[in-house]
Amino acid sequence: MATTGTPTEISQGSKTRGGIGESTLRPDGTLKVTGEFAYASDMWHEDMLWGHTLRSTVAHAAILSIDTAEALATPGVYAVMTYEDLPADVKNYGLEVQDTPALATGKVRHHGEPVALVAADHPETARRAAAKIRVEYAELPLVTDESTATAPGAPLVHEHRGDRHAPHVPHPNIVHRQPIVRGDADEAARRADVIVSGDYVFGMQDQAFLGPESGLAVPAEDGGVDLYIATQWLHSDLRQIAPVLGLPEDKVRMTLSGVGGAFGGREDLSMQIHACLLALRTGKPVKIVYNRFESFFGHVHRHPAKLHYEHGATRDGKITHMRCRIVLDGGAYASTTAAVVGNAASLSAGPYVIDNVDIEAIGLYTNNPPCGAMRGFGAVQACFAYEAQMDRLAAQLGLDPVEFRQLNAMEQGTVMPTGQRVDSPAPVAELLRRVKSRPLPPGQQWLAAGESADVRALPGGLSNTTHGEGVVRGVGYAVGIKNVGFSEGFDDYSTARVRLEVINGAPVAVVHTAAAEVGQGGVTVHAQIARTELGVAQVTIVPADTQVGSAGSTSASRQTYVTGGAVKNACEHVREKVLEMGRRKLGTYHPAWATAELLLEGGKIVTDGGEVLAGLVDVLEDEAVELELEWRHRPTEPFDLRTGQGNGHVQYSFAAHRAVVEVDTELGLVKVIELAVAQDVGKALNPLSVVGQIHGGSTQGLGVAVMEEIIVDPRTAKVRNPSFTDYLIPTILDTPTMPVDVLELADDHAPYGLRGIGEAPTLSSTPAVLAAIRDATGLELNRTPVRPEHLTGT
Repeated sequence: MATTGTPTEISQGSKTRGGIGESTLRPDGTLKVTGEFAYASDMWHEDMLWGHTLRSTVAHAAILSIDTAEALATPGVYAVMTYEDLPADVKNYGLEVQDTPALATGKVRHHGEPVALVAADHPETARRAAAKIRVEYAELPLVTDESTATAPGAPLVHEHRGDRHAPHVPHPNIVHRQPIVRGDADEAARRADVIVSGDYVFGMQDQAFLGPESGLAVPAEDGGVDLYIATQWLHSDLRQIAPVLGLPEDKVRMTLSGVGGAFGGREDLSMQIHACLLALRTGKPVKIVYNRFESFFGHVHRHPAKLHYEHGATRDGKITHMRCRIVLDGGAYASTTAAVVGNAASLSAGPYVIDNVDIEAIGLYTNNPPCGAMRGFGAVQACFAYEAQMDRLAAQLGLDPVEFRQLNAMEQGTVMPTGQRVDSPAPVAELLRRVKSRPLPPGQQWLAAGESADVRALPGGLSNTTHGEGVVRGVGYAVGIKNVGFSEGFDDYSTARVRLEVINGAPVAVVHTAAAEVGQGGVTVHAQIARTELGVAQVTIVPADTQVGSAGSTSASRQTYVTGGAVKNACEHVREKVLEMGRRKLGTYHPAWATAELLLEGGKIVTDGGEVLAGLVDVLEDEAVELELEWRHRPTEPFDLRTGQGNGHVQYSFAAHRAVVEVDTELGLVKVIELAVAQDVGKALNPLSVVGQIHGGSTQGLGVAVMEEIIVDPRTAKVRNPSFTDYLIPTILDTPTMPVDVLELADDHAPYGLRGIGEAPTLSSTPAVLAAIRDATGLELNRTPVRPEHLTGT
């Protein structure tokens, strides 16, 4: 054991690389771009069966009978299950409210609700057998909007509510109501020189992840089940699955499989319970994979919203007050509607100083498709409306729209409408300055090219419908505010197990969390943190499962903050254990062991001055140090149900966009030329990943601005466009140049000073694009997405 001698200086070349602040490459990146990565839909098990779900063809109906005889008689079919076959007294599940039946019991509440399951030896056999199941429905009156939900004598979507929100809502078809009152909006309105009001509509957006829902359930010898699943929150799934199966949680073992995107759509259950039910019923492994059509019915969507806003301002441009009412359609089941309502209300004023507010947000139960989490979580809908209001106010006052925003921009120390003081940097005015000061892209470059012009640069693109006639340019700006992490008193924590040992003569860190890697790069960042804190080059990330404590959901821009914080915390405690070992074994050889601040760097124990005291291999020898610890951010508190006051959020993030568009006013076609963004990220743990997240969020915001919407027939509450043929999402040809300006203003309350980054760019990109289209056309455009007929008036 090399323990004696004069300490040496650690050289630059021997310092640990790949730590925080570096753009280390994703460990799964090459596999994904070469098509070798194993997604959930690629899973296979010998002798497995295929599951299929029969879904309701109507949106609201009593189930009079279900005849499964013909399906059961189909060769190759092993099992058919309905609600009568559920094994436990618990029939329902839900993220916040347990109101969602595992299989429809007595009635269906939305188009596409699961009614029966089939397991067969081939997926086509399962599909055809499911089609043979005869379900007799008696259709019931529909609840499709606020007027039908709250009318006298309105049918109740849920007749016997017992959830915690039920006593506080004015009607049983309202999931949750959150008012926020601060100051005196009535008195402030009397002082206003200008008052602007508007009504806005935000369409239902799909998460449109490319990897469809998929899972493989394998029955175990102990009577339990092993489930391999693409999800966002393993332990929440477990908490909902086990009671419906009638099993203790330790008999349901879950492992994350390859996830092809999520964006909130995998936070609720899809086929998890169904695959397990069929596996336990047949005694064979069962795989379920949704096709794209079924995926549209198999997960929640972004809440469509109707928003009414009123703002007042003085002649010198100071906002006097704001009134708003936000109505969110939660669909047939609660999912996360209550939390979305809280977010929409608490962030409805935007990143502005407004001392007098009167806010109301409600979420409805209807017979429309269930809605829940999606990137931006209530803040997206509000941002679309309040940013349109900012442009209208600026126009009424004759002020530049960016300067007007800057004049009213919040900063560190601003008090939110909820009474919470913003206690970290809030560089709203600076973000706006940066996007505005960026040079504009050259205009109508296709003009100079003449006949050789690339039609992809024109509105209409490769459809070759636009040749420059009637094409006008517009520029628009927007800025938004998004909370980070779970809010309103939720116990938001994560768990990390970290092990440091010697393998093949080198120190290796092993990091195990239950954090779902859904494409955001958590596996990369957790390794970077371990390298930084433990000073080792080799880090192994154990696949996420339920054999370690909960990491919470991969949502709310929280994983780098909360699970990153848990990994950092566990690494710090492991480091202290290692230093204690070093002091115990080698402390007599050099006084620095007792007096200096010691670090782990380059596989060695060093002083803060760079002197090497020992190698980790020599200190650890054949011992391993392992700890599993929980970590929590600062506590939050619920909003008051009457006034909305309370410190409801742990952190805020900010982004601003400038959109440049060209619009063919004759055909109603839009080409987004550039979408510039500035965002404060606190600390960029992986700068390349940060830019990727900003690009991705901005693109999703662009999509809902000009093309993305699930169309629900108001007469039948049926989805009209459940396919990527009819539900359009941006492709690379629709995605503009996106220059990114990253600010790093540390939040001292967060690990490394970081901010959650994934959602903020989704907020302001949508209203920036809409503002640019308004600037080009002069149209009011109070609805998203903008369709060609909105621009042509046809």
